Amino acid sequence: MSDPRNAVAFEGIRYSAETFLIDNSTITYSETAANGSSQVGLAVTLSGDSTVGLVGDGEAVKGKLIKVESDLKAVVQTKGLCTLPGGDGATLTLGEKIVGDLGAAAAEGYIRAVATGTAAELGHAVGEIINNDTTTAVVVDLG
Repeated sequence: MSDPRNAVAFEGIRYSAETFLIDNSTITYSETAANGSSQVGLAVTLSGDSTVGLVGDGEAVKGKLIKVESDLKAVVQTKGLCTLPGGDGATLTLGEKIVGDLGAAAAEGYIRAVATGTAAELGHAVGEIINNDTTTAVVVDLG
């Protein structure tokens, strides 16, 4: 039997999720997409009362989009360790808190390390970057 300590794994530790409405603009339902949306796996922010949309540059990250249902409700991981994609040319410093960032072609839903010299961003910063080896799957602790 192999030693389970030989593998380092973070996904799902302290996982906690909540249900929100989607903005039906940056996040849309698709019955043919895996887990109901092509935006699954991206970072989201609160965009209205009980509603999430993809996070924009410098915005607060609420969590990771896990699933979208046909009734326009979504499951969002809001606590624990998960992977989120780093933005286009994002700074991803170990131990730093995160905010939203933009991906290729100004696509929303990505993350970067908070700009510590920007007061507005400091107020939005959450979590912590745990592993930045793979920029498309940055391991973060959402708290």
